[in-house]
Amino acid sequence: MTVKEVMAELKKLGSEQTRKTYANHGAKGDMFGVKVGDLKVIAKKIKGDQALALELYATGNLDAMYLAGLVADGAKMSKAELNAWVKAASCGTSEYTVPWVASESPFGRELALKWMDSPKESIAASGWNAYASVVAVKPDAELDLKEIEALLDRVVKEISTAPNRARYCMNGFVIAVGASVKPLHAKAKAAAKKIGTVEVDMGKTACEVPNALERIAKIESMGRVGTKRKTAKC
Repeated sequence: MTVKEVMAELKKLGSEQTRKTYANHGAKGDMFGVKVGDLKVIAKKIKGDQALALELYATGNLDAMYLAGLVADGAKMSKAELNAWVKAASCGTSEYTVPWVASESPFGRELALKWMDSPKESIAASGWNAYASVVAVKPDAELDLKEIEALLDRVVKEISTAPNRARYCMNGFVIAVGASVKPLHAKAKAAAKKIGTVEVDMGKTACEVPNALERIAKIESMGRVGTKRKTAKC
């Protein structure tokens, strides 16, 4: 499929109701309003077409950008391409699409650390979610445990004054470490207990910020602590 053909398909699948739902979650800009399930169907058709994925992201259309994240192989992307993606991202693509592909890249951890220091809220959010994605897929032996431990301490110190969406992603980082990094499970639980309930403006939605301690405890009760995912994409 060409980018023109994919865009035509996306336009046909979009709906006003889905656009409204995405807007209520903070999505802004050009979008058709395509359900994620429909995007996954298209992704299967174009899987492996890296050039097309890059073209789709470059359109600036949020549906196309999300689809690009499902299709792109982050391991094949350069630092420049990943940095361009994070700069162009907004709510949704910044917290999901960009972190997904970054976690597949050999530069994922490095870029995550850089991004989380950004004064721009969306990029900082990308940084925390990118590192959360890294710990969710990489074996513990390949992780810098001391660095992750220091990041948990940083969350405890900074989460209350961090930008809105960065707070949400910092909370998610604590959950990811508690769930996926067995040697730091207890440390993550301690951090979760200290941060307690995290207040985040969730827009015009009924969504709630997960309580990190409760979420980690639930994963622990299921015997899934330390379980790694094949991919961060979903």
